[in-house]
Amino acid sequence: MAADMTPLIVPDTVIPAGPEATSWTDVDPTIDLWAEIDRLRKEKNAVILAHYYQDPEIQDLADFVGDSLDLSRKAAATEADMIVFCGVRFMAEVAKILSPTKTVVLPDLDAGCSLEESCPPDDFAKFVAQHPDHIVVTYINSSARVKALSDVIVTSSNAEHIVRNLPADRPILFAPDKHLGSYIQRQTGRDMIFWDGACIVHDMFSERELVKLKARHPDAPVAAHPECHEGILKHADHVGSTRSILDYVVEHPADTVIVATEQHIFHQMQKSAPGKTFLAAPGADGTCNCANCPYMELNTLEKLYLSMVNEAPRVEINEDLRLQALKPLEKMLEMSPPAKANQETKSQNGKGKAAA
Repeated sequence: MAADMTPLIVPDTVIPAGPEATSWTDVDPTIDLWAEIDRLRKEKNAVILAHYYQDPEIQDLADFVGDSLDLSRKAAATEADMIVFCGVRFMAEVAKILSPTKTVVLPDLDAGCSLEESCPPDDFAKFVAQHPDHIVVTYINSSARVKALSDVIVTSSNAEHIVRNLPADRPILFAPDKHLGSYIQRQTGRDMIFWDGACIVHDMFSERELVKLKARHPDAPVAAHPECHEGILKHADHVGSTRSILDYVVEHPADTVIVATEQHIFHQMQKSAPGKTFLAAPGADGTCNCANCPYMELNTLEKLYLSMVNEAPRVEINEDLRLQALKPLEKMLEMSPPAKANQETKSQNGKGKAAA
């Protein structure tokens, strides 16, 4: 059981830009955004971290591109003075928790997460209190306050490994993603209960439409993220994190692969395996429209530039909350399998790196 079940009362962790901040209307429309961002990166000793689900131009500009575990490690280890986190709010919070002396900004303060929003901290505290004998395992897609109520944080990359290494005589409370939790339960056979949360992207894939797509492409393997529901996962040839899916589709001999995750990862797939065709798993209407995360799409190159100029929106976390959330994050990093030795490769533009 987590040590302290009392929910903390803290202000919002993201501080918006003030009224005197530079806005896009103040900017010369003819500027070279790439050059200006690169200038600010050097002037402010900044590192730009981008998730695989970001727009391709942001991925190409970033210093490192990766999944949640990759980027957590980068945030913890960076020597930069400023971390520009191109992802969603909980990711920037993690960077601040792990690197409290750094300035951490994100392009859009409204870039949230449906999983985070599905798990209000006060409600979660009550749920945890109802199960005092359970180990609280929380997916990284959660707020700092929910992390502070947890025993260990997991990502889709390390969840199975960590759960397998938790005391076998203790039941597990898993939150907030019920689909990821159910998948881990099937893989490990552990006694688990789940918070009733789901990702709005991965929950929308349609089993019926996927079966139709597979019939049209019978030789195409299916790679799926474990945030998908069981109706999708049971048809998958590979289930894994974004990094795992990327490795799988690049290494698999098939020319065509069906991918059930947010489709901005196709950018890295196409760069790594330009001769292959990648098909997005469909939603109920038969299209791949559901495969775009509306929160990730809020970040743009223009907002990235302004966040560096204004050093806002900026993440600030109450120190008591930060320390409580830090413990389960450190436990995660301690229990995670080691990173691959060859985990960084140059991106095609020569600036960013794709983290493994």
